[in-house]
Amino acid sequence: MSPKSSLPGGPEHRLQDIGVQLPAAPQPLGTYVETLQTGNLLFLSGMLPVVDHKPKYRGRIGQELDAEAGRDAAYTAALNALAAAKEHLGSLDRVTRVVRLGVFMVTFGDSLDMPRVADGASDLFRDVFGADKMAVRLVIGVASLPLAVPIELEIILQVTA
Repeated sequence: MSPKSSLPGGPEHRLQDIGVQLPAAPQPLGTYVETLQTGNLLFLSGMLPVVDHKPKYRGRIGQELDAEAGRDAAYTAALNALAAAKEHLGSLDRVTRVVRLGVFMVTFGDSLDMPRVADGASDLFRDVFGADKMAVRLVIGVASLPLAVPIELEIILQVTA
């Protein structure tokens, strides 16, 4: 059994408290599904910083985009992940833990801001689910991502049946 969150209310209540309204759940850009549940794990397809099925940002962090734009791209992708999870589960209150967060980012040169950029997603998950539900995290620089976006998130959630 996981420990109780130190934050009051469940994730749905906390979203309201921090003034976050989720977008419509993202739709696949190809032949795949956005979510897949097996047992008490919910796997999310790579979440991109798209709004209305279009990239919010394009480019490389450290070249066309600065670290703040990268953080916002990570935040936008995390919002899409929450929307996809909510559509699948019916309520984010069914999430008991963020198990894993993979942050893939397109960078230019020696980008030392990668952890801070990735925090754009981690901070949102912490604020919604609580610090005691934080995920292990992997941050990787890559050469390119779909639609020329700067960020793609890989997420695994633990959920109630």
